[in-house]
Amino acid sequence: MTSLRSPIFEDPRGEAQGANYPPAPWRLLLSSLTDGPTNMSVDEAILLTVAAGQAPPTLRFFAWTPPCLSLGYAQPVADVDLDRLRARGWDLVRRPTGGRAILHTDELTYSVIAPVTEPRVAGGVVESYRQLSAGLMRGLQILGLRVRADKEYGGNPAPASQLPMPNNPVCFEVPSNYEITAGDKKLLGSAQVRKRGVVLQHGTLPLTGDLARICEGLRCDSDEERPRVAARVHQRATTVLEVLGREVSWGEAAAAMARGFAEMLKLTLGESPLTARESELAAKLRAEKYTTEAWNHRV
Repeated sequence: MTSLRSPIFEDPRGEAQGANYPPAPWRLLLSSLTDGPTNMSVDEAILLTVAAGQAPPTLRFFAWTPPCLSLGYAQPVADVDLDRLRARGWDLVRRPTGGRAILHTDELTYSVIAPVTEPRVAGGVVESYRQLSAGLMRGLQILGLRVRADKEYGGNPAPASQLPMPNNPVCFEVPSNYEITAGDKKLLGSAQVRKRGVVLQHGTLPLTGDLARICEGLRCDSDEERPRVAARVHQRATTVLEVLGREVSWGEAAAAMARGFAEMLKLTLGESPLTARESELAAKLRAEKYTTEAWNHRV
C-alpha cells in the first residue's frame, strides 16, 4: 500500500475554493490492509476518542483482506448465505452505519469522523452528506472521472437504472442521498451514524473487479434468480476501471481523494497513526463486538 508523507495536503487556493469554512487541521490516517472486524473496530475507536476530546477530526482511508461482506446496522443476517460465504473464504461484519450489503474488495474505503459541531458536518444527515460529497467529487475529478451528486433520493427523480428493488439486500443497487454517479451508474456509496455527539460517515469507491460477485454470498429465491440479480448490479453500478478505462491504484486513489477533501473543505491534512488509546479501544471492540454473533447476527 502506498505511503504518503505528512503533512499530506492543504487547501492551496484559500477562500477561492470550496465553501466558506474556516481553515482547519484534520488528521489523515492511512490504514494497512486488515480484516473487516478490525476496520469497523478502528472506526468506532476513533469515534469514541473524538467524542472524549482525545483525537482530532479524522479522514481515514483503508482496505480489506480477506474480502468481507458488510451488513448495514439494521439489515437482517438472513440476507446472507453463510455457507456460500464460508466456502469462498469471505468475512462477515455488521457496520455501525446503515445501508445494505457491500462486498469489500478491490476498493478504497474512506471514513470521516468529526464532532457534530464541526461546520463541515453541520446540519442534518442529508446536509452533511451534501457538504462532504464536495470533497469526494473533487477527488474523483482529480482522478479524471466525470461525476455528479445531484440526485437526492426522495427529491429529484433518478434514472430507471437506479430505482431500488423491493427488499433488495445489495447496497450498490439502491440510490441514496447525494450518491455519486458516473454515467448514471452508482460509483461511490456512503452511510452515516451519529453517536455521542460525533458523526461517522464512511463510504466505498470500487476501483476494479466484478461488483456482482456480492451475489455469490447472498441468499436468492432460486439458482435462476442469482444471475438476474447480478445483471441488475452491472446495470446500476460501476467501478473506476470501467469508467476510466485504466486501473487506479489504492495509493493514487487515496492521494486524489485526500486532495479533494483538502481543497473543497479547506483542510490541512497531516498523517499520523492511531494513538495508543485508540489501538487499545479497537482491540477491545474487535474482541467483544465486531467478531461476535451477538453483534453480527443481531438482526
